[in-house]
Amino acid sequence: MITVNGREQVAWQEGMTVQGLLELLHYTYPQLVISINGVLVPEESYATEVIPDNAEMQVIHLMAGG
Repeated sequence: MITVNGREQVAWQEGMTVQGLLELLHYTYPQLVISINGVLVPEESYATEVIPDNAEMQVIHLMAGG
């Protein structure tokens, strides 16, 4: 199981990448900050970074504002 943002539970699948999870959850924000078990994942690694089972993920979208 993968926990996203402390509340959403997603079934873990072997080989699931960050990009795959973002697509599954329909995250479309252009600017995201993602961490897996407290470690930041660079955007260029989303397609190759495999998520381990029982991972705690944080997905934060950045917005401009004032």
